Amino acid sequence: MPDIQIERQHNLGMARAREVARQWVSQAERDYGLSCTYEESPDADGACDRVHFSGAGASGTVEVTPERFGMNVQLGFLLGSFSDMIEEKVSRNLDELLARERPAG
Repeated sequence: MPDIQIERQHNLGMARAREVARQWVSQAERDYGLSCTYEESPDADGACDRVHFSGAGASGTVEVTPERFGMNVQLGFLLGSFSDMIEEKVSRNLDELLARERPAG
């Protein structure tokens, strides 16, 4: 069972969702020193890309679909006590990335 689960619905479509996911990967590598691997689905219709990440005390996956981002994070012993704070920060970062992609209305 993951220590942190975050899910966000969106209506960006796959191409824009991939852009957001790649922005998240860049931030995670730069700001948190995570090692990330992006696996793009070969099936454009039922696409579900996956980002695998790991770093000092944390690992997990991000699933990227045309309508949803789903993140599962496992925290190591030392980071476990900070799970609420980490979840809040990761959620805020993802929300900010998604907000940039939403059309002004």
